[in-house]
Amino acid sequence: MRAAEIRTAGRAPVVTERPDPEPGPGALAVRVTAAPITPLDRLCASGTSYFGVPELPYVPGVQGVGVVAPAGPPVWFATAAGMRPGDGSMAEYAVAAPEDVVELPAGADHALVAALGLSAVAAWMCLTGKGKLAAGETVLVLGAGGVVGQSAVQLARVAGARHVVACARSAAALERARELGADSTVRLDAADDVERLAARLAQVPADLVIDPVCGIPAAAALRSLRPGGRLVNLGGAAGEEFAVPSAVLRSRSLHVHGYTNNELTAGERREALLTVVGHAMAGALTAGYDRVPLAEAGRAWTRPGRVVLVP
Repeated sequence: MRAAEIRTAGRAPVVTERPDPEPGPGALAVRVTAAPITPLDRLCASGTSYFGVPELPYVPGVQGVGVVAPAGPPVWFATAAGMRPGDGSMAEYAVAAPEDVVELPAGADHALVAALGLSAVAAWMCLTGKGKLAAGETVLVLGAGGVVGQSAVQLARVAGARHVVACARSAAALERARELGADSTVRLDAADDVERLAARLAQVPADLVIDPVCGIPAAAALRSLRPGGRLVNLGGAAGEEFAVPSAVLRSRSLHVHGYTNNELTAGERREALLTVVGHAMAGALTAGYDRVPLAEAGRAWTRPGRVVLVP
């Protein structure tokens, strides 16, 4: 089979021929139809994550979509590629544990499900779980240009938000957010300091902030929250730290939460995934992505935006 192979930590994968994987006892073989390149894949392959340097060589891909071999149902599946020894989804065939496999409804768009995947799951859980979004509230989505942000903009509306504010660096990302249902937008500027950005965000005070970026945007968003507001952080694209003044927290009884998909049980992940797939099939959720042949995985490895590898 053809597969993308990480041979050196920090380098793009090389597409090569490998033997078809042999599933162990209880495991499932999946014929892969779509495999996304995600930030977690790149981080694990870099050798700089808290998982350490992966055992090389290996096939990356922490999630994918396919058909249970030889002719079973369509499924989404997860792997621990790059986090533990073993191979992932960026190949013509992969192996997954039964608890990491979710059967998909007939008619689901495999490439779109792959593009959304755990990013949309994270957005949904931040809104409805950690964030406790109530009907009629206002949601501010930082990093609205990424798949997590795009998903959060749309799913906030599905979950009952009255007003959705999208925040991103590029005009194109903000225009896309408006197309996806954002009521208002705020453009991030590289010259922004916390107070200046907070003043712009405070023009539409939020009850809940979905924060995949951290850094200055998160610090500013915290200062623009209504009393009792919540901020849920799930990433650090703009920086690994942000200032949390005691007076700001106490004066408005604010709540700051951290989120990771790793805290979900297999059952919770399955339920959340099928929920977002259902919204996608109903036309309420989509994502921007590029379809790229598996043979071009090396060239696509660092391409901006979400890339989905297809056979």
